[in-house]
Amino acid sequence: MRLELDEVRRLTGPNLLWDKPGAILDVFIEGIDSQTVITTWQGWVDKLLLKMNWQQRYTYRLYTGGASLAISAPMDALYTACDLAELAWELTVSELCQQPQVDWLSRAEQLQLDCVEEQSPELLSLLAEAKTHNVTAISDDDEFSLGTGPSVDVWPIDALPTTTELQWNKYQDIPRAFITGTNGKSTSVRLASEIAKAAGICAGVTSTDFIKVGDEIIDKGDYSGPGGARMLLRDKRTEMAFLEVARGGILRRGIPIETVNAALITNVASDHLGQYGINTVEELAEVKFVVAKGLAKTSTLVLNADNELVVRQGKKVNCQICWFSEDANNPLILHNQQAGLPCVFVENQYFVYVSAQGTKQIIEDVKSVPMTMQGAAKHNIQNALGVIGLCKALNLPKQAIKQGLLNFGSSAKDNPGRGNLYHHQGATVMVDFAHNAHSVKAMINTAKQLAAKRYIVMFSNAGDRADEDIKQLTDEIQKIQADRYIVAELERYLRGRELGELLHLVRNQLVDKGVDESVIDCVDSPLTGAKRAIEIAKPGDVVVLFCLDQREEIDQLLQ
Repeated sequence: MRLELDEVRRLTGPNLLWDKPGAILDVFIEGIDSQTVITTWQGWVDKLLLKMNWQQRYTYRLYTGGASLAISAPMDALYTACDLAELAWELTVSELCQQPQVDWLSRAEQLQLDCVEEQSPELLSLLAEAKTHNVTAISDDDEFSLGTGPSVDVWPIDALPTTTELQWNKYQDIPRAFITGTNGKSTSVRLASEIAKAAGICAGVTSTDFIKVGDEIIDKGDYSGPGGARMLLRDKRTEMAFLEVARGGILRRGIPIETVNAALITNVASDHLGQYGINTVEELAEVKFVVAKGLAKTSTLVLNADNELVVRQGKKVNCQICWFSEDANNPLILHNQQAGLPCVFVENQYFVYVSAQGTKQIIEDVKSVPMTMQGAAKHNIQNALGVIGLCKALNLPKQAIKQGLLNFGSSAKDNPGRGNLYHHQGATVMVDFAHNAHSVKAMINTAKQLAAKRYIVMFSNAGDRADEDIKQLTDEIQKIQADRYIVAELERYLRGRELGELLHLVRNQLVDKGVDESVIDCVDSPLTGAKRAIEIAKPGDVVVLFCLDQREEIDQLLQ
């Protein structure tokens, strides 16, 4: 029997399990009936809450091999909720494994004292009053803020204002949107920002690469969670916000803020399965659609009508949907036009938007938009469609959308690490961050559209991917039928693997697919792999570099 705690953490916003803040446990359960474990844990939670005289609710989610267990809590008692949930789990394990129990009565008394110390009636009063006045309020461990962008005010959490001293009508909200999906998120937030810029708006962006206001990168790193959203919305320069929301952030904390004006889901495909109890692509789709919890019924959710998982999950949401598709005759595109709902599609090689009122706007020729690489980059046609729908939902004008599409290129300056094109001694070099089978397939298909005497490809894998996922990615790369395959080690991202283990796995998979061992090189890093690739390259060759690390060094090399 296995009963093991994986992680306990705070939920700060609407999340996969429910819309409440609180605490969540991820636990492993094997060799015993899961429902018995859940019932036992709930019984201990009830006893602890009764002893503490604390009225809270709980819920759970079962998955193969484990469960997520959640307890609700007000925003000023999340740490206490974590401790209570963990103590209830400890008592559950003791009972089911017939082990000696801790003195839970005294522990409950200590939890009650901790809760009193953690609580902040002033904070709860401000949060409630902000909701009454329809003002965005954001709190964290260090700061509390009201309003967003130019109107925002921020206070230290230990120096909160009183509700009576505030001029509530001064706080305004800036337009903001969530962008999520398996692939295309970073490209989409960057393109949307470029469109806002063309409309004369200073847009802010959070992403897995950086946080940016206007043309200034505030900091580099993964800012796709609540921390990045708080920082961006508290910056007085931000007039419109595009918030990239990654799967991990949703599962760890919930959505970054409670409300947005629109949201975009680019696609759903297999990626990061087996983490946080998300074991299937169908479950992953449910995670991505948590962003819809930030939308009012009158707000717009922009969805990919060409992605089966998105279509299936989209039928379950209760808000206005703007479908987008490369096919003007897609049934969902035709349905929206008949139903008086917005949609975006490609017709006669043009991007076309149809409003809820039935007004048809021809935006731009697909091949004229640099990021589509003359129409060869099908994945970027999809990204452009989604962003057009999102920007229309935010009431950005057609001319700004057109200008933003024309301004946004495939260089490392415009969209670092996403389909960047270089010309090196007569060879065409394409650099991309693609790291799962879905995104790799898109880039391989793009590369095949480029005239090439030979193909050379360099790629690598992080160690936290399942063997089967790595094999699928390798199979997609093999389809380019390259003259040379360069497999690079990612020593910084072995994540429990042995040095050389992934190289061996990938080499064997390529050989199994009929690739001759003589055309497979294994190297110690992506930078070494990039150097090897351009040394081999001749005029007329196409070199594809999948760079999961050392991207800036490789950019300098190619410059």
